[in-house]
Formats: sequence, C-alpha cells, structure tokens
Amino acid sequence: MKNLSLTIDHLAGMKRDGEKIAMLTCYDVSFARAMDRAGVDIILVGDSLGMVVQGRNTTVGVTTDDIAYHTECVAQGLERTFLLADMPFGSYHDESTAMENAVCLLSAGGAMVKLEGAGPMIEIVDYLTSRGVSVCGHVGLTPQSVHQLGGFKVQGRDEAAARQLLDDALSLQQAGAQLLVVECVPAALGRELSASLDIPVIGIGAGADCDGQVLVMHDMLGLIDRPPKFVANFMQQSDSIQGAFESYVLSVRDGRFPAKEHEY
Repeated sequence: MKNLSLTIDHLAGMKRDGEKIAMLTCYDVSFARAMDRAGVDIILVGDSLGMVVQGRNTTVGVTTDDIAYHTECVAQGLERTFLLADMPFGSYHDESTAMENAVCLLSAGGAMVKLEGAGPMIEIVDYLTSRGVSVCGHVGLTPQSVHQLGGFKVQGRDEAAARQLLDDALSLQQAGAQLLVVECVPAALGRELSASLDIPVIGIGAGADCDGQVLVMHDMLGLIDRPPKFVANFMQQSDSIQGAFESYVLSVRDGRFPAKEHEY
C-alpha cells in the first residue's frame, strides 16, 4: 500500500479553512490515477459499484470481497488522494463482524471505512473507532436501506425528521466518526449539519453549503440514462475524462457545483 499524502487531519483543516472538499467514487486503477492527477481529495470505493459496475438494481448484493478487490485496485493508482472504502450491506451488523470486515478493507488499501445509518450503528462506530479504525458515517438517504425507506427518496423534509438526522449526525461524531456523508436532504439541512458538526460533512444532493461534495463517477460522466436531480454532467463541458474530473474539482472548490438546480 502506498502512503497517501492526504490524511484526515488535512481534510479537517480544509473544513476549518473553508476550502471545499472534492470527492468521487472510483473502482479501478486507471480512473484512480486520473482523479489523483485532477486533485480529487477523497476517492470512495462505493457499494454503488453494485449498480454501475455489476448491473444490480440496488447496492444490497455487494460483498466485502467485492469492495476489497476494487479498493486494492484503486490504491495502486494513488499518490495524493485519501481512500475511503464502503462497508457493504450485512458487513457490520455486529461488532466482531464489523471489525473483521473493516480490517479486510483497510488491509486492501483503504484509509477509512464508511458505514450507513445511526441508531444501533452508533455502538458499532464506537467499537471500531476505539480500536483504531477510522470511520465515516452516512445519514439521510441510505441506499442499503432503500427497501425500508420505500425507494430513493429525499429525507429530512419535515422538522421532526430533520431534527432526528441532526441528532444522528451528532451521535456519530461523538462515537468517533471523523467524516460524514449526507445524502438527499434539503439544502437548508445540509447547511445546518455542516455548521453543527466539527467533522467534515460531504454532501450528495444536500446543497452547496456542505464542506464538500461527492458524486458517483458514472453519473458525473453522463453514463446513466436518468440522472438524479443533484447530478451534473461534467463531460458536456470537457473534451476528455481527465478534463471532466478537473472541471468537477474546480467547480466544487469555487462553489459553482452544486447549483440551485441541483438542490432539494
């Protein structure tokens, strides 16, 4: 595994300094090298690979072995970028299972693991972080719970739901999470979450006031037929994939992305 130059301390410093964090998903070494050159701060080897690589309808069937394989591939292409690995559905339902799978993903090259939800997951986060595992939380729309949520829907629209999301985020931070992804919530809630937490908050469909942004690579390259509202096609303004990655980074840095049209 290469020593990555960006650390969680660097990312925390970017939040303190008001510098936006640019994050993308990636699944192989070639795209990883291109993102690294473009200045992408965080790469997520996401369980989204189940949909955009494996052709599944949801992320639920992705395994830890799948994520570990793609994490190892991506790690070979990085010199600067911080590498985050998703813990897939069923891989962290109890403490020992979570630890075993987290170690697997860190051994494959990840610097941090991401898990979805709060509630009973708070104890899992506390268990992992107290044993040296760096953890990123994920609240709002949690794709692994898509069947429970009744589909891919915006979360936190009413006052009670927004308050619960904020409480969940604060609990994850208190349990030791050092990064948080918030997905598909109203822009005002994304703003409140970022202002209320000390750790960096990375939004996807959560408004421009989050500390950073993340998109699925295939979405921002225009490779899907019906993109979500929060997606912009960066290939439309670029003459190469490398250029699209660079445009994304610059657009996040200077606040041009996301625009009002991408917000809920």
